[in-house]
Amino acid sequence: MLSFEPHTLSPVQLQSYLQSAVAPRPIAFASTMDKHGKPNLSPFSFFNVFSSNPPILVFSPARRVRNNTTKHTLENCQATKQVVINVVNYDIVQQASLSSTEYPDGVNEFLKSGLTMLPSDMVKPYRVAESPVQLECKVNEIIALGNQGGAGNLIICEVLKIHIHENILDDKNMIDQSKIDLVSRLGGNWYSRSNQGLFEVEKPLTTLGIGVDEIPEFIKKSPVFDGNDLGKLGNVEALPTQEEITIFVKQNFAVKGVLSSDDEMKIHQKAKEYLNNNDALSAWKVLLAKQ
Repeated sequence: MLSFEPHTLSPVQLQSYLQSAVAPRPIAFASTMDKHGKPNLSPFSFFNVFSSNPPILVFSPARRVRNNTTKHTLENCQATKQVVINVVNYDIVQQASLSSTEYPDGVNEFLKSGLTMLPSDMVKPYRVAESPVQLECKVNEIIALGNQGGAGNLIICEVLKIHIHENILDDKNMIDQSKIDLVSRLGGNWYSRSNQGLFEVEKPLTTLGIGVDEIPEFIKKSPVFDGNDLGKLGNVEALPTQEEITIFVKQNFAVKGVLSSDDEMKIHQKAKEYLNNNDALSAWKVLLAKQ
């Protein structure tokens, strides 16, 4: 058995061990607003419910391990004392992951992730319309746990209003766990789907994805692609060049055959096959080959 004291590990090693061992963790998809009214959206897996009367949630935007900077969500909660916690189910997991990309200050992650801003009733931050449960909260207290990279900041929130989509309820108006289809976070790229088990989502930390807002309308409006597909497409750093597309098509007879049919639905279905195999770049090559 490996044994060590935390101070003997690097912050990156320690974080990796803890996140892989203390899992699965629910995800707080936190929507905030800065003092100038600019929205921000980001997921956090250091999160749980800690009281029902009063209804208290706690999540922790930790200081970045690599450079000891703080996140916009923490800064916004400090400034406004308001947040909306949206739960993450399988239908929006790719878009939630994309929203964690560290876009510059002022970039709207709702637009980048392709999610819908829904006005709240009691707080200023927007809700995520696609989330099955949205919790409007006031921030009661923020507790800094340290001042070094990796140190957490406990944001203690009190729920002011709960919004629940009817399509996840059972005949007694209670949440049906199979219908809500929640996902949770583990270590590395691993997630867990509550009713199906483990799956991977590529973590967008080292690159800036182009975002769902940069995807052409003919793709976004296609009935073939769902939100997760759009999230994968939006997570590429750059679109393939025409030369890359030409080489790809020449080397793939099946793709060439689909493209020659001029059937847009078949072309989109072929692209979705690549997306199902987490190959977004090849999917883009298929989609752009006829453009």
